[in-house]
Amino acid sequence: MNTALAFAEVDAGMLAEVGGKAANLGELTKAGLPVPPGWVLTTEAYRQVAQGLETSGEGLAERARRHLLEAPVPEAVHEAIVTSYTALGDDVPVAVRSSATAEDLPFASFAGQQDTFLNVVGAEAVVDAVRRCWASLWTDRAVAYRESNGIDHAAVRLAVVVQVMVDARVAGVMFTANPVTGRRLETVIDANPGLGEAVVSGAVNPDRFVVYGGEILERHAGDKRLIIRSVPGGGTERVETSHEDLCLTDDQVRALAGLGVQVEDHYGAPQDTEWAIDEDGKIWLTQARPITTLYPLPEQTRPGLRVYFSVNVVQGVMAPFTPMGLSAFRLISGGAARRFGYGPADPLDGAPFAAASGQRMWLDLTTAVRSRFGRAVLPRMLALGEARAVPIFEQLMQDPRLSLTYTSRLPVLRAVRRFAGAIHAPSRILLALARPREALGYTARLGTELDRRLVPPASATPEQRLDHAERLLAGTFPVILSIMPIVLTGYGLFALASKLSGVPLNDMQDILRSVPHNPTTEMDLELWDLSTRVEPEPFREKPVAELVDLYQAGGLPPVAQREITAFLDKYGHRGVAEIDLGVPRWSEEPAHIIGVLANYLRMDGGADLAPSALFAKGAEQARSAIAHVVSAARRKGWWRAPVVRFGLRRTREFAGLRELPKFYLVKTLAGVRQSMLVVGEHLVELGVVDSARDVFFLSFREARAALGGGDLREVVEERRAAYGQESRRRHVPRVLLSDGTEPEALASAAADGALTGTAASAGTVTGVARVVLDPIGAHLEPGEILVCPSTDPGWTPLFLTAGGLVMEMGGAMSHGAVVAREYGIPAVAGVPDATHRITTGQEIEVNGAAGTVTLL
Repeated sequence: MNTALAFAEVDAGMLAEVGGKAANLGELTKAGLPVPPGWVLTTEAYRQVAQGLETSGEGLAERARRHLLEAPVPEAVHEAIVTSYTALGDDVPVAVRSSATAEDLPFASFAGQQDTFLNVVGAEAVVDAVRRCWASLWTDRAVAYRESNGIDHAAVRLAVVVQVMVDARVAGVMFTANPVTGRRLETVIDANPGLGEAVVSGAVNPDRFVVYGGEILERHAGDKRLIIRSVPGGGTERVETSHEDLCLTDDQVRALAGLGVQVEDHYGAPQDTEWAIDEDGKIWLTQARPITTLYPLPEQTRPGLRVYFSVNVVQGVMAPFTPMGLSAFRLISGGAARRFGYGPADPLDGAPFAAASGQRMWLDLTTAVRSRFGRAVLPRMLALGEARAVPIFEQLMQDPRLSLTYTSRLPVLRAVRRFAGAIHAPSRILLALARPREALGYTARLGTELDRRLVPPASATPEQRLDHAERLLAGTFPVILSIMPIVLTGYGLFALASKLSGVPLNDMQDILRSVPHNPTTEMDLELWDLSTRVEPEPFREKPVAELVDLYQAGGLPPVAQREITAFLDKYGHRGVAEIDLGVPRWSEEPAHIIGVLANYLRMDGGADLAPSALFAKGAEQARSAIAHVVSAARRKGWWRAPVVRFGLRRTREFAGLRELPKFYLVKTLAGVRQSMLVVGEHLVELGVVDSARDVFFLSFREARAALGGGDLREVVEERRAAYGQESRRRHVPRVLLSDGTEPEALASAAADGALTGTAASAGTVTGVARVVLDPIGAHLEPGEILVCPSTDPGWTPLFLTAGGLVMEMGGAMSHGAVVAREYGIPAVAGVPDATHRITTGQEIEVNGAAGTVTLL
């Protein structure tokens, strides 16, 4: 392997040899884009110097740095450095920059995690800078960043880029998509006089420009109080100054944006670039890498701007779906759509309103947003269970790109009538009103019938099991939904009671406490009851992992063994992220249940804190609340009282059933999962996959095709790795537009008394502030909000425990902002005097989308 390669010899396929930064510079050079000339010292040189370095154990970072700084540079490597540097010219000033094999990746930018040395002059100075770049692979911040992204230290090597310095009049960074709002093709430029390091490091408040479609949408002047510039003979200096005027002309802004479009077109994805403009006005690109924090765009099959609503966020499941979990959701949505008359020809294709993005499910609500009926109904529906989304949709309804298109209510009413007929809604409502016990009996019989249908015959072939699973998923959900008319009857009467009594709904919430017939509450109470029937030992003294091993080996005391088994026989189909077919159930991995049971047995709070006691107390409060509402109704008219009493009794009977459709759906998914594990075992026998659970990284179509043989182990491995990477995503939008915009991240007006800065990382968090002036020795309690002057990469290890970030300096493109977005923590940059105006221990709210900090 060559130890030194010119940029023209490098391309994107050489990541292992030259690292991410150099691979991108080679790509840009070959594409004919304006890149300053240079070369890269390959990872082979690093390998030679790093021989004998142990990449595990205590004190790894310090030990590795010392090794790389003290080990001799091999003679051949030294000669390659000197020869390649001399070829650039006589004592030409260069930038010496790290280029790690785990850097500028699609899922992790590694922004500023390794070191850069600017305006290095002289061959021996370059050799020394190369050595320090090698050592910077093992800074504390770089080690922490790799660990947080699941990257193996032993697999990482470092190349070093040596590039002719641009004597920049002005420089900065440019994102070809808005990194805060997510909007694609909206270019965001930060600029400052001098070298770009002032912008990249977050040491300055730069000028900011936003460009879309060739039009400059925003021009914001920063204070630009610091300039970093080259010093003759080598090195740089920091100069305090003041620039009131913008440092770029409109023509330069448009030229930069046009160059950004070329870079994005070349890579086919939005890019984070660094640029410089020299004294002659020529624009240079000094770096490009993928923007790693953008949420992937949903698959779009229909034209125009679309509005997507996150199924995962609504369900409280931030983790991605497995491929078979996505496939199952498509089947379910396709079956439901058919009841409305809009189903696909093949249910495996899913409903037209279902989409996938970031391995998560989304509902396309564009038609609702653009229809008169949808605009009337959607906010009311969301207010019941997802109130935070209501203002988002109200804002979208004002967007001229989503103007009213569907004015007739007839198509919607026909679809609703068709669906209501399919689930027998009128008869279910009458049953709930007149014969509540029979209505409850119907929901129980539905569960019994579902249990009967769940398991295919033991003799079923793998293909028959797939047939059975697909029919079950496509057909069961609409049947389960036939419970909802009964539930809605209860809630409708609840609203009627509020109207007749004059008591606001918000003041009637106690009536909904401790309602019966809620399968989730019943499960919790049964687990508590179980804890009263087993001996505390060994649960009090043994760790959960050991208790799980004992249970699975049949080694718990007989009563505990029997009771836990009986509980899991009834509720073992549940689990964390249970709406994903591919996720293990409690019956497979009982650690959660056994851990909860152990906590119950360790409680010292007394009987009053027991769930059963709290539930009984809630039921008593509900009875008192009903009496209060009935009394209020009587005062408004004697006939209202019996109507309200009747209605609220029905509410109590049926409100708990709102959990039952999901309970049955999860039971269906668990049954299909067990059947698919049998299919997976067959695929193992065929040599298609390595383990039965690998089947969940295939779709139903792929699993069926695999019954004919083949080898999908590499496909499964790639998908498992992608699933693991996506699982580390810290932020999932609630609503997403097809152009990438996250409406919730759009800046809103600052609240009175709020400190205002630059939106750096979307999200809102309330917590206790911790003002830190020096990261060395600093400590943050989990969830505390870090308030600091600025953040170069040395601060970023603190982000791992921070709940939010407030910086006095920096912009949306500084290292602190980039890493905050990757860690998914709300951040605001450029807040004047934040470390003086906020004190440690003070409660504050950080709105990273609006760029505000509110003192509470």
